[in-house]
Amino acid sequence: MVLGKLFRTTAFKLSLAYLVIFAIGAGLVLGRVAWNVKGLMDDQIASTVEAEVKGLGEQYAQGGIRRLVFVIEQRMRQPSASLYLVTSPNGQVIAGNIIELQSGALDRQGVIETGYMRDDDQEAHHQHRALANVFFLPGGFRLLVGRDLGDRENLRHVMSRALFTSLAWLIAIGTLGGLFVAIRVLQRVNTLSVSAQDIMKGDLSQRLPLSGSNDELDHLAFNLNAMLERIDELMTGLKDVSDNIAHDLKTPLTRLRNNAEEALREGGSSEVMGQALERVIEESDGLIRIFNALLTIARLEAGQAGGELKPCDPAEILREIVELYEPSAEEAGAQIAVEAEPGLTILANRELIGQALANLLDNALKYGLRDDARSLRASVRRVGTRVELMIADRGPGIAVGDRGRVTDRFVRLEGARSRPGSGLGLSMAQAIVKLHGGDVRIEDNEPGLRVVLSLPVSVPHD
Repeated sequence: MVLGKLFRTTAFKLSLAYLVIFAIGAGLVLGRVAWNVKGLMDDQIASTVEAEVKGLGEQYAQGGIRRLVFVIEQRMRQPSASLYLVTSPNGQVIAGNIIELQSGALDRQGVIETGYMRDDDQEAHHQHRALANVFFLPGGFRLLVGRDLGDRENLRHVMSRALFTSLAWLIAIGTLGGLFVAIRVLQRVNTLSVSAQDIMKGDLSQRLPLSGSNDELDHLAFNLNAMLERIDELMTGLKDVSDNIAHDLKTPLTRLRNNAEEALREGGSSEVMGQALERVIEESDGLIRIFNALLTIARLEAGQAGGELKPCDPAEILREIVELYEPSAEEAGAQIAVEAEPGLTILANRELIGQALANLLDNALKYGLRDDARSLRASVRRVGTRVELMIADRGPGIAVGDRGRVTDRFVRLEGARSRPGSGLGLSMAQAIVKLHGGDVRIEDNEPGLRVVLSLPVSVPHD
């Protein structure tokens, strides 16, 4: 069962595919080598035979058939793989070490490959192969000079055995290697599967283990862990939002009910009823604003509220928002100083960036003013490859321990609970900035608070 599972793994199938491809390639290479070696040996034998035929022809020209036979008999006494045969015009053997030749071998001149039997063969009817050159001599005599091809055949057998042996070892080693790779991969996959099953049971704090090899499985596990981290954050955020909604909306809903109940209980004049209805409408509008803000934040975090991103001038957006809040600042006795670096461009949704800056200015006017410090500073500047939009105040600031959670939904610090607000302004600003690939930094202004929206700079194309 386990072996069958190994054979079905992608790693083993890939190893088997590579094995087949490599075996075919090795077979083609060895076959080509053997073919080239055979051709080289045939060329060398043919050259040797041709040179020997030429020399024997010269001997015949100098001394006739008697001298040719004498020379051939001398050479036959020397150990070699050379073959000789001289026949008369009527086909009778005059000299040579061949007792039988393939039929029709002497019918034409030139190089031939033929079967033959030597006069010193120990085994009857044991036929050899030879590469020979047939030469027609004057007077009707025929001369055959050849070389035995036994060495070539031996080499062919050796190459064939080497090929089959190599392929056998290749298949054996490849199969074992494929099983080894499949086992290693299967162990990794099983480990990931066990962790995934634990996560599916509801333990989102679990993470897929990394082997440290930085291979493709590690990359996959890393990306899945990042996804799990994001899911865990969203689930935690959803739980926190549910808790906060239940806690923070309970009070306005209670006031809404109490106002309506008080109006019914007291009855009275239309003026009293009108005031009660006004309070009910005011509370309802506050609840609608909260739900609209929550819906906007949810859409921003899901990437569905960005619309089309276009090149924008952040300095121009900042000036428009500051101009919009100047009446509120004058009413509060505050001044807003603007420092804007010209010529900057960001790729953004103009309305959303304006909304984020409006939320920061609104918070600064509500919580960042003191009796002895009623000035705000708004700036735009480029820092490296980022554009930073900053709203700074001289108010009481935020404690270091609280800065990490003020961007969560419905978070309102102790000093802000007595003032109007829902605790969603910074949450919305952070969601907007994240949608644009940026981040929000909350820093100490010494004294006061400095909130920085950092966005990627957009380089205009020609």
